[in-house]
Amino acid sequence: MSIQKLSTIGAVAVFMGTAAYADCGIESANINIVGNEFSAIQAVVDGAKACATDTVTVESNLNKDYRELQVAALTANPAQYSVVVTNNGAIVPLLGEDLIRPLDDLIAKHGQHLSKNQMISVDGKVMAVAFMANAQHLFVRKDILEQAGVEVPTTYEEVIAVAQAIKDAGIMAHPFATTSATGWNLGEEFVNMFLGHGGEFFKPGSAEPNINNETGVAALNTLKALTELSNPDFLTFDSNAVQANWESGDLAIAHLWGSRGTGILDDEGSSDEVVSNTMLVSSPTVGGGDVPASTLWWDGFAIAKNVSDADAEASFIAMVKGISPDVVKANNDAAVWLVDGYEPTPAAAGVFATASGNTQPYPMIPFMGLMHTALGAELNEFLQGSESAEQALADVEAAYTTAAKEKGFLN
Repeated sequence: MSIQKLSTIGAVAVFMGTAAYADCGIESANINIVGNEFSAIQAVVDGAKACATDTVTVESNLNKDYRELQVAALTANPAQYSVVVTNNGAIVPLLGEDLIRPLDDLIAKHGQHLSKNQMISVDGKVMAVAFMANAQHLFVRKDILEQAGVEVPTTYEEVIAVAQAIKDAGIMAHPFATTSATGWNLGEEFVNMFLGHGGEFFKPGSAEPNINNETGVAALNTLKALTELSNPDFLTFDSNAVQANWESGDLAIAHLWGSRGTGILDDEGSSDEVVSNTMLVSSPTVGGGDVPASTLWWDGFAIAKNVSDADAEASFIAMVKGISPDVVKANNDAAVWLVDGYEPTPAAAGVFATASGNTQPYPMIPFMGLMHTALGAELNEFLQGSESAEQALADVEAAYTTAAKEKGFLN
């Protein structure tokens, strides 16, 4: 499987289109969208819903657990949803199960204005259209750091030292947080840290796991040091929890998704003291490496295979409407948009800084999803202090190997 990467996502990642947008022109269709729930995706879906008429229904199910829903929902025939709003991690099982359709014909008919850099291609066929970039990066309270007499950290070793200094000064008991909830979030934190340490998840040219080694142990030990400076309930912390704690003024440093920047910097749900002192900076490096310990992501949409051609075409038209320049201009601050008309904002600073550090894209390979699932399920006992790093990584490799054999990736 060959994947076209969005390698140009960086400090000037604005892709240009030229089409004028008019009425949707759909006569009759049933359009149903599933995806994650945050402001940018809500804006896109609201834009798509502008295509609804007496004969065109446009419905949506946006929630943080969409990854657990998408495969079963699109396996049904007809599929429960005609559109899935996805990203370079969540799309992998959809590709593996052959649940989404190539978009080349629809692009030729209805998406001529889209940039080639928005086209997510697999084996020469466009399987998704990207509309925004994302990455995890540091959110920092400059006033708290000044109070503790420390500088903004650029490495994870410095993050740990700075957070410890804040704790030792009695300013905050739990100054650090990240999205470390058991499951997908915890798996992603290890992915970031392992790549930052220079790790390779699989042995060259194979699906054989390659994490139970010095690099894997180093990545886990860094995560452990961070969680010791976090709330004791860190295994329940998803993006919503981290954002809520930040807005409540309970954190000094957080590693959080750039897509949360707009919500944190707005004037809702927080105080002027927190908002005015929040800095969005690059994800740090770790272990002497020179690449941020994060992953670059795109968010985009794909069309279900198991729906009628008419509903598939209507769904594509509606989603193109949802990512039109008019929608982007009306929601400019909601994301780092990959659409004509986007003007970078302070909320995008952390994503741009992380991207410009040559951060790696999340690995889009067929068996990475199985590795990610195993990581999310097997690392919590080490972080809670009940087993060694080596045993935790052995458990991950065993769980991954079982799943990879069931899927035919390993003999």
